[in-house]
Amino acid sequence: MTSIAFIGLGNMGRPMALNLVKAGHQVAVCDLDQAAVAALVAAGATAATSAGAAAAGAEVVVTMLPAGRHVRSVCEGEAGVFAHAAAGSLVIDCSTIDVDTARALAAAAAAKGLQMLDAPVSGGTGGAAAGTLTFMVGGEEAAVERARPLLAAMGKTIVHAGAAGSGQAAKICNNMLLGIAMIGTAEAFALADRLGLDRQKLFDISSTSSGQCWSLTTYCPVPGPVPTSPANRGYAPGFTAAMMLKDLQLAQTAALTSGASTPLGALAAQVYQLMVRTGDGDKDFSGIFETLSRTP
Repeated sequence: MTSIAFIGLGNMGRPMALNLVKAGHQVAVCDLDQAAVAALVAAGATAATSAGAAAAGAEVVVTMLPAGRHVRSVCEGEAGVFAHAAAGSLVIDCSTIDVDTARALAAAAAAKGLQMLDAPVSGGTGGAAAGTLTFMVGGEEAAVERARPLLAAMGKTIVHAGAAGSGQAAKICNNMLLGIAMIGTAEAFALADRLGLDRQKLFDISSTSSGQCWSLTTYCPVPGPVPTSPANRGYAPGFTAAMMLKDLQLAQTAALTSGASTPLGALAAQVYQLMVRTGDGDKDFSGIFETLSRTP
């Protein structure tokens, strides 16, 4: 049993923390949403009054927060994790944030005698609940091996991507590819509709030929062909359009600072910006089909 502080009980953090409780670990939770805290306490966790208080009694601190500024706020400062965690503690940030912030926090943690990993996830809320997430991990090998049993309680696949920041780099590259692929898949169905081609016929053809991709065969953006896709639930989110836009914007920031050429990534960010601006940011990102279908 490991003593764990879990900070951030949103749509992803809550089921992840619950899986650590179910695995038999001693978990102290902290979040601004007291209803989320109460739900975890009812499941066997304990409540912490602050991030620093949670970290003070933990061997491992896990954070799952919306953006880099939130991770910095929780980790740094006199009331933060770094100031209160015991030397030798392990900090695992599962948030999706910019690469530069991940690397800066890892260096700050090391200066305090702490180990730190950036370990963003893929798999959405369904994977978080089922404990089948994929973790993309950046940091030192020894820290990764120390974290592996805990990550295995929350996920199915754990990949050590490289040094600090590499987990975040892998996440934004993967999600840029996903965003581009989903737009292409949705465009194909939107065009098929205009041409009078049956959606199922297009699926049957493309899923067994050169158009085959995960966005088509697993997460099809139109109702019907893949019964488990969000399109069959009114685009109830597994991964919201707003979160996809955030990741595409992180990818563009990284492309700018590194000098990489990502023209399709830039266009994908603009398309998802349109979806969010039209009020559909809380829908699943595969709902981009509806946005494209409405656009002349």
